[in-house]
Amino acid sequence: MIQEHHCHNRTTEVWSRPLVLSLAVPQMAMTLTSVVFNVAVILIIVCTKDLHKPICILFCNLAVSDFLTSSSGFWIATMFIMKPESTMAGTNEILKAYSSYIIAILATIYNLVAIGIERYLAVAESLWTWHRITRNQVLAVVFVIWVFAFFLGFMPMMGWNCLGKDNTSALYGPLCIDYLLFIAIPHSMVALILPFFTYINIIGFLRKQKMSMGALGQRHSTYHLAEIQVVRTSVLIWVLALFSYTPFFVGVVFDAVTQRCLGDLFPGIYIFRNLTAMMITINSLGNPIIYTLSVKKLGHRLKTLRCPSNNRIEIKL
Repeated sequence: MIQEHHCHNRTTEVWSRPLVLSLAVPQMAMTLTSVVFNVAVILIIVCTKDLHKPICILFCNLAVSDFLTSSSGFWIATMFIMKPESTMAGTNEILKAYSSYIIAILATIYNLVAIGIERYLAVAESLWTWHRITRNQVLAVVFVIWVFAFFLGFMPMMGWNCLGKDNTSALYGPLCIDYLLFIAIPHSMVALILPFFTYINIIGFLRKQKMSMGALGQRHSTYHLAEIQVVRTSVLIWVLALFSYTPFFVGVVFDAVTQRCLGDLFPGIYIFRNLTAMMITINSLGNPIIYTLSVKKLGHRLKTLRCPSNNRIEIKL
């Protein structure tokens, strides 16, 4: 929905220094922490020479996209702390930062979906050998992920922006509202629905195998433990994705349907906008913990990087 014309955002006088610092400093601290964790994941996977494993390639690619998400978030937070009104008015510099941010977020979403599918095919491999995934196939998937992410994320830089135009997003200017809806709605559904069905199918397959083994009088504790681990992991993935992306989705929808100049709603709506960025950073911080790392073991893994033969990534199904 096109917003009313000639909305004038209140800028410098409303951005008090304590308010700016209270919003920007936690965000910058979280993004730096996320950068450290994801760099640790990349180093561990590369140094342990596990890149021949398809799942480790996807884990490493996820860490790269999360690293870029956190780096872009730090870039935006830096601009906000230096000149907060620029994030309301919408400038060419913030447009570049948003484009980088969107590319990284899209790559993360596609990676999460790819990991769920790979995990399902890995579980089903014992029954259907033709489902086996090769390293080259995973590398092709990674390439496609980044092609799509760059193509969709660079659209604002290629002309789909509202610099000095109507229909500008009041929260994420100079991005256009229709572009944000085009990106947010389908990808929010992808991030939530596809992983849900993937992990439900994995759990269903494991239960079927457990029942088959039980009918033959064989022990099935392995399938029971695997089922429990998948349930725990899938719940964490769901809660993290829901917690991270829902606020952004709500903000975009509110931005699209409001008939008022959001500058009149300051400061609450803009505080909410900054909090949505923190939620996305939490997703980038949580992904390496859920998929590859245990916080308690992180220090030990980093210390043992010099002995790659005795060091392996602990994969969580």
